[in-house]
Amino acid sequence: MLVRTASAAGARTGRVVHGTGRRIRKATSAEGAGESGLAKLIELHALNSFGDMLITIALASTIFFSVPTGEARGRVALYLLITMAPFALLAPVIGPLLDRLPHGRRAAMAMSMLARAVLAWTMAGTVSGGGLALYPEALGVLVASKAYGVVRSVVVPRLLPSRLSLVKANSRVTLAGLLATGLAAGVGGLLHLIGPGWPLRGAFLVFVVGTLMAFHLPHAVDSAKGEERAVLHSEVHGTQPPKATLRTVGPSVILGLRAMSALRWLVGFLVMFLAFLLRDDPIGGLQPTVALGLVALAAGTGNTLGSVLGSWLRTRGSEVILTSMLLLATMAATAAALWYGVVTVVAVAAVAGLAASLGKLALDAVIQRDVPEAVRTSAFARSETLLQLSWVVGGTVGILLPLDGALGLWVAVGVVGLVLLWTLRSLVKVGVRRRAAAPRVA
Repeated sequence: MLVRTASAAGARTGRVVHGTGRRIRKATSAEGAGESGLAKLIELHALNSFGDMLITIALASTIFFSVPTGEARGRVALYLLITMAPFALLAPVIGPLLDRLPHGRRAAMAMSMLARAVLAWTMAGTVSGGGLALYPEALGVLVASKAYGVVRSVVVPRLLPSRLSLVKANSRVTLAGLLATGLAAGVGGLLHLIGPGWPLRGAFLVFVVGTLMAFHLPHAVDSAKGEERAVLHSEVHGTQPPKATLRTVGPSVILGLRAMSALRWLVGFLVMFLAFLLRDDPIGGLQPTVALGLVALAAGTGNTLGSVLGSWLRTRGSEVILTSMLLLATMAATAAALWYGVVTVVAVAAVAGLAASLGKLALDAVIQRDVPEAVRTSAFARSETLLQLSWVVGGTVGILLPLDGALGLWVAVGVVGLVLLWTLRSLVKVGVRRRAAAPRVA
């Protein structure tokens, strides 16, 4: 009887797993994504996000949660110095490097996965001590992860189905990553109960599978037909004509990059600032872990909501959407600075997640619309590196400020509000130029 019951339970579990897998595959392959190969990229990105989250859990438990606040702040500052600062120097190199490797994008994605697999296995043996040897390894993981993010942005246009806009395609990829991150948080927590190195061992397996999956992406990923380099300023070499640049493709792209950089700065700032502030001085008398959990949940919910709303985004209103997200973020930060408390801090975290997520999709739409196809792929690579640098700067400011809630949030209001005014001025100019350029009917 026991064997029969166990067998029946196993059969039901198998059917549930098989049915769930079939539904997931159907969702990722909808609207032509299966035929174009976008579904494979969506699945690969979900796996990438899952592995990155496992590594994040292992590092956070060692660098942040396992020591007193003062020591944790020093450790994270050291982490930023060793891992973020070198990436700030490497970021300008990644875009040009991708320009020179147009036929090796699948290999580049596979190598980023393989590098993290090796580093995760190595860190599993050193993470419990939290010594200095952990930081160079974390640097390698971070650079490999960011390099993957840049390549992914470059690849999406190559796998775009005819029935999907780039905004919807990026929304679908991002949402898959967010869902995988949420699942990985639970799995990583369970693995950490076994030991601090087990989330890293789990990440090793995930990235090994990801390495193999990267080579199964369609051959179109490595196609470079019709592509040219895109740079951030005009270049003239000898008698050759100037190459297309991000400044020459239209003011809307610059507007979008500026607005999105401010939103990404805000996210990096809030992550670092609130992490230490709420641990040292929790809001509303809550336990530090509860306060941090509420803020993290709000940010994740806002991020997910932004990805879902992205599927309804109309590309013609992208500049307005970016400006609206800046305005919303400024208002939320101002409310939190004026009435610092549980509700306002949770709200600013949710709004920052929503604004950054939806703003990124709007920026993608601007690039899709205004950047010529010949340089669009390179433009995605350059814009991604700029946004990563913005996060680094925001995180650095967040860790250097005194742990004063009102002070920190007023700093955020000042930075984002200033960019908002700049963006509003640019938006008016863009509208004037478009009206001037519109054909007149006699």
